[in-house]
Amino acid sequence: MQVKVQVATTAKRLPSPAKLKTWARGALSGLRRKSAAVTLRIVDGRESKQLNTQFRGQHKPTNVLSFNFEPPPGTRSDVLGDVVICAPVVRREAREQNKEERAHWAHMVVHGIMHLRGYDHQNGKDAAAMEAKEARILRRLGFSDPYRLRD
Repeated sequence: MQVKVQVATTAKRLPSPAKLKTWARGALSGLRRKSAAVTLRIVDGRESKQLNTQFRGQHKPTNVLSFNFEPPPGTRSDVLGDVVICAPVVRREAREQNKEERAHWAHMVVHGIMHLRGYDHQNGKDAAAMEAKEARILRRLGFSDPYRLRD
């Protein structure tokens, strides 16, 4: 599994690229393909807001965005897509939700990759399946269930 990390922010105290890759590979485990490629892009609030506005019509930065890659017809590609994580939003959410920042980062990486894998949370049934899968992956990575913490 190939994971690239791009850092496009001046935010401090980011997880190391090695940690980000470990969490991404954890989220890619069990994928039924020989190889896959994902890019994790860590951004500031400005870029997150721009992408969220352009692709989701929401005029604010958000914690994580996922962009699936669709290869041209008749071609094959190992590229799953890109996950864009906004460093200031992750830091703020961790503080507001009384979560360990490192755990919240891991959750955002896993959550973004789950979207690339085809999971969604548009309805209760889909959300429950996605959250259960995320919790299992995060547990294997040494983190608590992020959804149980909110209750």
